[in-house]
Amino acid sequence: MAFVVDMDSHVMEPPDLWENYLEEKFLDRAIRIRRRDDGVEELVVDNKVIFSGPLSALGGVELDAVESFTRPDLSYIDGCPPASYDTRARVQLLDEWGVDAGVVFPTVGILWDKEEDPELAMAYARAYNNWQWDFARPALQRILPIAHIPLYDVDLAVTELKRCLQLGFKGMFLAPEPVCGKRPSHPDFDPLWQLMVDADLPVCIHLIVRFDRIVNLSATNWWDGSVERSNMIFSFSLGGTMQLIPAVAALVCDGLFDRHPRLKMAIVESGAGYVRYLMDRMDEKYARFSKINPLKRWPSEYVRDNFWFVMDPSEGSIDAQCDLVGEDKFLWGSDYPHIDSHINAVAEVQQALAPMSEARRQLVLGENARRLFNLA
Repeated sequence: MAFVVDMDSHVMEPPDLWENYLEEKFLDRAIRIRRRDDGVEELVVDNKVIFSGPLSALGGVELDAVESFTRPDLSYIDGCPPASYDTRARVQLLDEWGVDAGVVFPTVGILWDKEEDPELAMAYARAYNNWQWDFARPALQRILPIAHIPLYDVDLAVTELKRCLQLGFKGMFLAPEPVCGKRPSHPDFDPLWQLMVDADLPVCIHLIVRFDRIVNLSATNWWDGSVERSNMIFSFSLGGTMQLIPAVAALVCDGLFDRHPRLKMAIVESGAGYVRYLMDRMDEKYARFSKINPLKRWPSEYVRDNFWFVMDPSEGSIDAQCDLVGEDKFLWGSDYPHIDSHINAVAEVQQALAPMSEARRQLVLGENARRLFNLA
């Protein structure tokens, strides 16, 4: 039997998570979901509304996509299947799918942003990490928790990352964005990357949504949200990819892996069919400009040695990418339970991987994840 790992699944945080887990000194600034008199729900961070609308669309895998975006009577909870917040239900889902383990990322946790208040940001993250640990701990062989570590204050980040690694978290979540004017490859963040190297666990770079500033380059210049509805096909197709390709390139071009040659980066929720193109593109330009921006190795070598890429379940080019990049570098993810996720992900990925040899198929289904996370 193949060992199968879902590299990209999510929790839907209980609406009262931060009210229950946040330290008392921050309770009056807890993240909340509340319903207005007109029935519309709001996501409130630090007593400010950062999003209004049908919050069911934050999950919604079991809902009709059109309804989840247009029916104000649908609530956040309507978009949260039990497996998105209940440990037993999650394990039952994994059993039904025939999946041995699943990596879990946040949902509300990829939306809020408190760059201007590092202590509050870390308090939010601690609360989430504590809840996530309670969610995963009864089934640690099946549910792989990933520590949410904001980078706004390096000392606070190091303290929380150490705590989470000591508990048994299996990786670190990293947003694909500069922080306080510094890219994640800035030497100031090196203590964090050294901790991850010492733990031999991956940093997982996953797309984010920021409501108060631009990060999704794909939709911003082509659809003006102030005068028209954005195109969901366009945004969901390119949103993550247009965040994560620049993130990979920036980390490589900044020389991060010259300082940390054993640092492992997993690139999540952007597809994986672009990898060889990116390697070739950077190598071509490095041949021209290496004297201006020198590295110890060719860019493609860092991509090959330091990165792992999570394919979408229906991608058809991964067999070729394995030939071109390496069959030990690709994994798969369902994105469950988000509105654009794949409720039949396992069947889809099996179909997409059908042209592969049996040995290669087993690598992508789970053996690569087993080695990435040092699973038994």
